[in-house]
Amino acid sequence: MPSSSVRVGVVFGGASGEHAVSIRSASTVITALRSAANRERFEVTPFYIDLEGRWWPEAVAEAVLASGQAAENSDLPDPLPPQGFGGLPSGAASIEVWYPVLHGPNGEDGTVQGLFTLMGKPFVGAGVLGSALGMDKLAMKAAFAAAGLAQVPYVGLNAEQLTKPEERSKLLERIETELGYPCFVKPANLGSSVGISKARTRQELNEGLDLAAELDQRIVVEKGVKARELECAVIGVKTLEASVVGEIRFDADWYDYTTKYSDGLSHTLIPAPIASHHSDQVRQMALAACRALCVSGMARVDFFYDDHQDRLWINEINTLPGFTSLSMYPMLWNASGLPLETLVARLVENARE
Repeated sequence: MPSSSVRVGVVFGGASGEHAVSIRSASTVITALRSAANRERFEVTPFYIDLEGRWWPEAVAEAVLASGQAAENSDLPDPLPPQGFGGLPSGAASIEVWYPVLHGPNGEDGTVQGLFTLMGKPFVGAGVLGSALGMDKLAMKAAFAAAGLAQVPYVGLNAEQLTKPEERSKLLERIETELGYPCFVKPANLGSSVGISKARTRQELNEGLDLAAELDQRIVVEKGVKARELECAVIGVKTLEASVVGEIRFDADWYDYTTKYSDGLSHTLIPAPIASHHSDQVRQMALAACRALCVSGMARVDFFYDDHQDRLWINEINTLPGFTSLSMYPMLWNASGLPLETLVARLVENARE
């Protein structure tokens, strides 16, 4: 490896419900960083965080990547250290740029970003503030509202409120009055559609609230709208750039986890078949969303578009978007002139700024 190559540490897995997606994304990123186009530029070392938050060195990480499955305790070296972060594993001291490929809590929410910041090491993606705001849907929606970005109506609540019968009854009535059915119940701090449910009746609403409360203390309930799903990718540090706009279409009732990550259940249209002025509007709103949340590095911004009413709403921002074979972020940039190998290299170089 040339002495001028940059030592990149790719961190994946994590104590999160999106652990499996992270493994798939990391495999794509590492393959691209080790491609013929990049092998002289980067020396890549993977690091694995297991489901209990323990960090493992390259040998364990490579085994997990090879299997494509989360490591069981029986797969890990004895004796097992205590749960949680107990220090960086061997090989970490030489890393020059960190590349987190972590989805969901304990990785996408500013925690790992804070660690890298304390270490004084550059890293790919948004900083602590942007990551935290982008992870928590309630905080994110408040920031969008302050920036004047249109959103579908929603109600925010805390899981503790559901344990009090009188307060729960009032919440149900408020949701039915302000949002009606159908509505979507979402844990505030999970992604990849984990824990989200569609409610068409009060019984389904109660079930959805209980499911979300098992996963998070903060819950969002959104009004269901009949709309097309548009997405736009953003890259950059000092200057942000927006990709072409894409559309996701699917045959399922809604874009749930199974539909999102199963071959053949959804398809993408890039560029999205929308008028050019609508595409420009999406791109401008994507950049405005990143500025509102102090997000730089990379992001995927999702929208709802009702072509009958000609209305566009921002849905959410993802500061560490997926990099699987079905993920929109790399596909959008590929259609914008940045193939995967160039894209990951640029993200690393941006981090070094």
